[in-house]
Amino acid sequence: MRAYRAVGGKPPFIARGEGAWVWDVDGTRYLDLVCSWGPLILGHRPPSVVEALRRQLEKGWTYGAPTEGEVRLAAMVCERMPSIEMLRLVSSGTEAAMSAVRLARAVTGRPKLLKFAGGYHGHADSLLVDAGSGVATLGIPATPGVTAGTSQDTLVARFNSLADVEMALAQWPGQVAAVIVEPVAGNMGVVPPEPGFLEGLRRLTRDEGSLLIFDEVITGFRLARGGAQELYGVAPDLTCLGKVLGGGLPIGAYGGRRDIMEQVAPAGPVYQAGTLSGNPLAVAAGLATLEALDAAGYQQLEQAGDRAASAIRTAATAADVAVTVNRVGSMLTPFFTSHPVRDYDTAKRADAAQFGSWFRRLRQNGVLLPPSQFEASFVSTAHDEEALAFFETRLAGSFDDLTVGSTASQTTAKSIASA
Repeated sequence: MRAYRAVGGKPPFIARGEGAWVWDVDGTRYLDLVCSWGPLILGHRPPSVVEALRRQLEKGWTYGAPTEGEVRLAAMVCERMPSIEMLRLVSSGTEAAMSAVRLARAVTGRPKLLKFAGGYHGHADSLLVDAGSGVATLGIPATPGVTAGTSQDTLVARFNSLADVEMALAQWPGQVAAVIVEPVAGNMGVVPPEPGFLEGLRRLTRDEGSLLIFDEVITGFRLARGGAQELYGVAPDLTCLGKVLGGGLPIGAYGGRRDIMEQVAPAGPVYQAGTLSGNPLAVAAGLATLEALDAAGYQQLEQAGDRAASAIRTAATAADVAVTVNRVGSMLTPFFTSHPVRDYDTAKRADAAQFGSWFRRLRQNGVLLPPSQFEASFVSTAHDEEALAFFETRLAGSFDDLTVGSTASQTTAKSIASA
């Protein structure tokens, strides 16, 4: 996605960031709605995080041994997410999801995993089946190197369809180890769960003896103090975390019920390890970030997200362009379609070429969005009055006389539509 194949043009190379803004190597300033794909919830270079990193750098940045910071961060996570009684730190969201799935299979003794079309949980083999994010952006229907044997143990249902889940569980009784889901989809664009969907997943998995895994790599600590599971009041068996957890440095975690997590080595037989897991710099940044996210901060994020979404709707309506804006808190996606977007199928009906044309126009006007119709845009606590007013002025006229995108964008749109 960084290559801009889906939207046309060449990507700017970023030299520095400050607050809600970034500057490229040519000195051009942009309002940043990418926020490093979500983790910069406080914006670029917040003073408290910079100071925490400086203090840790003076002490060292990796030891290959336990640190007090790891324990403090784990305690902070467990306090915010009561469904997590124990957790294991890793270095990425991909590691977290891969490890959680392995653990679920080991604990249940079952081989199969159920995921949702358009859901992206990192690039582990079994999780790339019908994936979103870059796979959706590039219109890749399958990934070379993933064997048929791996793929056949991954079942796929439509997001927001409990009927699909019921059918899959009935077809494979006693064989589904876990259902993994982004509680708010963020990798087919933002798609919120419909009322009763997450509650239904909790009921179905409990009745079937399967585990429910929430992939909160994007939503964790962004949508609420306790993540999407707090916002929607549904407790999973296992949770995958990343992004905000490290304040923009590489980190991830998976955790859940104590009886499940005690199966992870060295307490149990399920092996997983990583030399740089719990890296002191990432832990320091994560602690500083979570400590800064108070009730006022979440209110600020909600207001900024609402204002950004409303501004897009207003500008699109004024130009008589069909745009559906999905938003949950500080994450949002404008889909170029007049129809509601509730799953991957309806997301793929959006006009990706028209999005590319709009994207390029906004970039020329000093606004950076994620370069894909199928990704989430983000605001941070640094998106203040100046930043939001700038966004509103740059939106004015941005939908007027939009043309079809570049050849690359048209090709991608056709690939996505047929994938």
